[in-house]
Amino acid sequence: MSLIEEGWPKKVRMAYLSIVCSHTVNGVAALHSHLLKTTLFKEFDALYPGKLQNKTNGVTPRRWIHCCNPKLSELISDTLGGIDEWITALDNLKLLMPYATDKTFVDQFIQIKTENKIALAKWVKEKTGYDIPINALYDIQVKRIHEYKRQMMNIFYVIHRYLEILDTPAHERKNKFVPRVIMIGGKAAPGYHNAKAIIKLITSVSQKVNNDHTVGDLLKVIFLPNYNVSSAQIIIPAAELSQHISTAGTEASGTSNMKFVMNGGLIIGTMDGANVEIAEEIGEDNMFIFGERVAGVDKIRKELYEGKRGYVGGRL
Repeated sequence: MSLIEEGWPKKVRMAYLSIVCSHTVNGVAALHSHLLKTTLFKEFDALYPGKLQNKTNGVTPRRWIHCCNPKLSELISDTLGGIDEWITALDNLKLLMPYATDKTFVDQFIQIKTENKIALAKWVKEKTGYDIPINALYDIQVKRIHEYKRQMMNIFYVIHRYLEILDTPAHERKNKFVPRVIMIGGKAAPGYHNAKAIIKLITSVSQKVNNDHTVGDLLKVIFLPNYNVSSAQIIIPAAELSQHISTAGTEASGTSNMKFVMNGGLIIGTMDGANVEIAEEIGEDNMFIFGERVAGVDKIRKELYEGKRGYVGGRL
């Protein structure tokens, strides 16, 4: 718990110093806060009971529904009796649940999603030169490029799907595969070599897949360049499936998952960051959750560590 890290030269442990000097310290999602209190800052939590708290990060529906998806905002407002009925009281969106089986409402929602996909396809053409089909599942992962967020795993899946399509006789492909446009975007630290290598892999796979005419519109791969808030306002409303697939226990919050679900995107992801609280709100059966939970990841890490040390089952 020393504020000074011994060695040469000595260093100040800024995280420890901030805990001591702060009134309270907030984690940014329930899982994140729990891990801070039970692992990283366990001793400080014992020394200062109640000092480590949780304040889950959030995003504003004013920008991430009303501003970026005005037709969806209008549909919600018309259904619930006005914008003031939900824009500052998002819990009221639960009142839309009966309309999930209302054909008129569902048809309007699908039409809005289609128009958003058309707008994104136009943007992709302008920025990348690639034509992407509208009648395809838009599968999107946009966030910082980082190993823990696992864009690498996503692009490995793309390669797997591409090879599966090639291994399937041409006359069987349309019955076996839903056409899918997989889009990955994000920025990284300028000196982050591995992130740049991942981006290079994504763009190389994109060139290979998109120029394979035997695959056609069954699979397209796009790296979305220069990701920022302005482009996010075009990308997120068009998403039908959004990827939030960090290794459990590594994502503090990951607030883009909130932006996607507010625009009707389905999450495929791990039980990490704010995915946990989204699952509590909307039900895990309305998400595609996979992979180990934190306890499982810790168990695997322990087994790998002991394996490297030459231990098997606690013995040499």
